[in-house]
Amino acid sequence: QVQLTESGGGLVQAGGSLRLSCEVSGLHFTSPFSRRHMYWFRQTPGKEREFVAQILTTGGDTKYADFAKGRFTISRDNSMNMAYLQMNGLKPDDTAVYYCNIHTLYLATPQSGDFPVWGQGTQVTVSS
Repeated sequence: QVQLTESGGGLVQAGGSLRLSCEVSGLHFTSPFSRRHMYWFRQTPGKEREFVAQILTTGGDTKYADFAKGRFTISRDNSMNMAYLQMNGLKPDDTAVYYCNIHTLYLATPQSGDFPVWGQGTQVTVSS
């Protein structure tokens, strides 16, 4: 059973930074972490979970939601089965629970329904 563990959230003032981490475990050796694309999503109460960022298996290709471009950076460490989301210039609108996920397929338009398993997420709160 795949397990996703997010950490690194917290309370930060507007303009501040946070680095979120995602640990992936429980993968079968036939489909290791290095063969999975990584995704970050976020969700606020009453809203759909929305796509934040994507990084492909080798880490050489990334994609961001418009609100994340220029402020967030996704990265991964295949030797550690870890993914990260560096968030700079945080705004109160970034307040949400942030989730990571993995997929064997490249998703051109990632949707939360594409992922059957989710972790508990990590809360990010940005004060004004």
